[in-house]
Parts: sequence; structure tokens; C-alpha cells
Amino acid sequence: MEQKATNIKWQDRKVTLEDVEKRNGHKGCVVWMTGLSAAGKSTIAINLEKKLFDKGYQVCLLDGDNIRHGLNKDLGFSPQDREENIRRIGELAKLLANYGLIVITAFISPYKIHRNQARLLLENGRFFEIYIKCSLKECARRDPKGLYKKAFAGEIQDFTGVSAPYEEPENPELIVDTEKLSIEESTEKIYRLLITSGIIDNNVS
Repeated sequence: MEQKATNIKWQDRKVTLEDVEKRNGHKGCVVWMTGLSAAGKSTIAINLEKKLFDKGYQVCLLDGDNIRHGLNKDLGFSPQDREENIRRIGELAKLLANYGLIVITAFISPYKIHRNQARLLLENGRFFEIYIKCSLKECARRDPKGLYKKAFAGEIQDFTGVSAPYEEPENPELIVDTEKLSIEESTEKIYRLLITSGIIDNNVS
């Protein structure tokens, strides 16, 4: 995106990321959950945040609906607004990760190009794309908000999976199939990925 502001300068910090990570005892990163509405993203994200918090890790959860209540309340669901929504979240997640937090995001983020742009904001090994996989049929069956029913009836436009596309990740760090795994199993699978990737301590159970 074009830089509109002029006469600005990036301010360096005296407290480095390495300083923060040494104190925290873990690395900063972004756990980017993507998938259809009702696939289980928010539920798993909430569980993962609680598990990491209880273990003493510095963690932050950015949920799609919550962000749209405040930071992105001016955005709708057109392709252009979806792009801006993910751009802002990617930048926010980067800032938080660079302050040493484990940032968990739960957004549909339907387009590959936008997810890749978020990935490129961070160093290699600090961005984990997690595909929360669930078929459209099962998501529509769950339909906790009643959105699929409205979308199929034409009452909601630009609804991912119905009237707007969802592009499945091609090479995610992890696929979590919520039609086969429980919430607890899904949470544990992501938690173990953070251990094997060196984000958190392998000695913590």
C-alpha cells in the first residue's frame, strides 16, 4: 500500500526483541488461523490462548468479530474491505509479535495473497498458517450464528463459501480437521507445533 504520510521516521527501541524474549522465556510469533465461518477458529483460538496463558507465556488473541467491533468497524465484507481488514491485522500482529508476544489470530482471511502478505511481514519461522479445515456442509450444519441460512437465502451478500470464494491454503504449517478432531485435540496439535518449532520450551508439558 502507498505510504501517504510524509515527514515521518521509524523510531528504534532501546529494548530489543531479543531482550524481551530472554525475559519472557519464549519467542514472539503469529499463529494465523484461517478457515470457513463455523469451522472452529475462534473456539480453538480461545482455548489455545488459555492454555498458553496458564503455562505462563505472553499471549494475545485477535479475533475477527472482536476486531470488527473496534479497529476495523469501518470495514464491510467486499473484496476491497477484506483486503484492508487483513492488512491492518497483519500489521498489528507484526507489532505485537515484535514485542515478544505469541499472537493468535482467528480470521476467515479467504484469499491466499492476503495471508501471504501477512506472512511476509515477519521473519521466517515466526508465522504459522493454521488451516482450520471443515467442509462447507458441516459448517452450514453447525451454523451457530445462523449466517449460512441467511446467506443461502440471499439475505447476506459476499458470504465466504456461499457467495464469495474461500481459497484453501496450499502449504500451511498445520492442517487441523475439526470434523475429525475435538477442540482439545485441535488445541494440543497447535500447541505441540509451537514446541517443535522452538517458539516455546520443549520442557514445558
